[in-house]
Amino acid sequence: MHPQTAIYPGSFDPFTCGHLSLVERALKVFDKLIVALAVNVKKTPLFTVEERIQLIREACPQENVEVVAFEGLLVDYVKSRGVNIVLRGLRAMSDFEFEFQLAHMNCHLAPQIETVFMMTSQESFYISSQSVREVAAFGGRVEGLVPPNVAAKLRERFSRPKA
Repeated sequence: MHPQTAIYPGSFDPFTCGHLSLVERALKVFDKLIVALAVNVKKTPLFTVEERIQLIREACPQENVEVVAFEGLLVDYVKSRGVNIVLRGLRAMSDFEFEFQLAHMNCHLAPQIETVFMMTSQESFYISSQSVREVAAFGGRVEGLVPPNVAAKLRERFSRPKA
């Protein structure tokens, strides 16, 4: 059997325990996983591209995990890497509707690329990057929602000077 590589795209702002769980489980199915950070110029991220890449690399030190950033259409990036599998995580039905439309658009643009969906773990289905950013911004506890290195970076980013 030949080695199989998948690309797991996302904004990962920040990288959560749900993302980490998906990476770990995907490595049981795929020989290599490329975590592809989508650079969206229309969004103002909490962390820079470089910070997110570093945080993901620290959280995913496995040799068969590559962390990169890309701009433009996902299908163009996937084709440029010679890969034909896109991995996407699903948390809830609302995710499914969005991901279903996205997968079909990608299929229209590049029929040779398959989208593989993996359900998030039972422990992390409720975690979203947006909710983690909100909890962190108000000084809430993010331990268990994000890997320890990301929790430390969030505390640093949202630390309030003592009056």
